[in-house]
Amino acid sequence: MTRPRVVMTLLVAFALSGVYAVAASAGSASDYAQHFSALSKLSVAVAEAMPPGQYAFRPDPGSMSFGEVMSHIAATNFQFCAGLKDVQPPNMPSPTDKDGIVKFLSSSFEYCSGIIPNLTDAQIAQAHDSPDGRMPGREVLLAMYVHVAHHRGQAEVYLRDKGITPPSYRF
Repeated sequence: MTRPRVVMTLLVAFALSGVYAVAASAGSASDYAQHFSALSKLSVAVAEAMPPGQYAFRPDPGSMSFGEVMSHIAATNFQFCAGLKDVQPPNMPSPTDKDGIVKFLSSSFEYCSGIIPNLTDAQIAQAHDSPDGRMPGREVLLAMYVHVAHHRGQAEVYLRDKGITPPSYRF
């Protein structure tokens, strides 16, 4: 395994361990919202850290570009949170430039921020559709948080490949 892949594997494992611990201990909408705020801020900071000219960067021809990773996080956020409301996701743009992608990512977190804190205990317990299948709201939230952490960790490795130190995590 190459050094970048080892680093990425370790970053993802570390991020996921924290996400699982948070989700296992959280029980109410306010608990999930508190952690979502930190997840959101760091993810947008990672997107902002990459220079515009590097949004097309992909470390391997088979990898998504940095911009595609950020757009993928955004689109999937909309899908997870729409599922929690039992509605179809809103129409989504397909930006390719940094400003458009950062706006898309930010708006996905804003959309979810209007949903997660308002979930009732019943909604957290009941089954909803999600990109990962039908599951209880608690598991939808966990899957979304893991998804964001996974791809944000991937994006942080892209930053490091370009000599950019990723933003620090702040809770």
